[in-house]
Amino acid sequence: MAEHEVKQVISQLHSLKVSNLQTAPKLLSKAKLGLLHLNALVPDDKTSPAHLLLATTVLEQGALLSIRLKDTDAFTRYYQQLQPFYSLPANRWSRTGKPANQGKVTGLYLLLLLSVGDYAGFHTVLEGLETTGGKEQLENDQFIQYPVRLEQALMEGSYDKVWGETKGERVPSEEFGVFSEVLINTIRSEIASCSERAYPSLLIANAKNLLFLDSEGAVVQFAQSRGWLAKDGRIYFPQQEEENMAAEKDVMSSTGIVIENTLGYARKLETIV
Repeated sequence: MAEHEVKQVISQLHSLKVSNLQTAPKLLSKAKLGLLHLNALVPDDKTSPAHLLLATTVLEQGALLSIRLKDTDAFTRYYQQLQPFYSLPANRWSRTGKPANQGKVTGLYLLLLLSVGDYAGFHTVLEGLETTGGKEQLENDQFIQYPVRLEQALMEGSYDKVWGETKGERVPSEEFGVFSEVLINTIRSEIASCSERAYPSLLIANAKNLLFLDSEGAVVQFAQSRGWLAKDGRIYFPQQEEENMAAEKDVMSSTGIVIENTLGYARKLETIV
């Protein structure tokens, strides 16, 4: 396959509509085969700048389309294939420009790590980016800063901030929006764990706001999945052992503050809506 044929496939990938997304893997395989024939699928000293850019364009399209297809395994593979290109020195790109979507793909990978709770991997990637690109460059990249803000909010227990960041104009691109439900599930899990330690029970109406659920029926369903008891308009949490309760007194106090703050935010949000 000649270079112009790879470019034709790239053009087809760019023009794919939502209804045709399932054809993307086949087109991407065709483009990667073309890169292999051009000896450009893995960069080396002989790879021309034009072929470097061609390869990163294909692989970045593969990564972004994988997110839209909700295939995180494929996305991870594309991210890994892009790393040899992203680690090339700046002078290898001087004639053709740098990869167009490096920040977006990297930000999405950080968000993926965050959504599965891999905080160690998250910070490892972030530290590597700071070493190679510098702190100032990271601070100016909206795609990197988005998962950074989310991680900081999660670490602070500011679940209302995470909720707010996953809505509307704060999401930097369509691909990032795919992770919204995953992150909300992460929030629910965090708040649920805190609630179990902080309270013996909660009103179902309060739990609805607290857990960002749409209905009281959804609260009951969620409660059942956690092994909680829903009875007489309240959610009852499993009782803690007395010795554990004493040890967790300080944790319970701080968690209670977080929950009260989140409840207050949720009530305000409900009022606005």
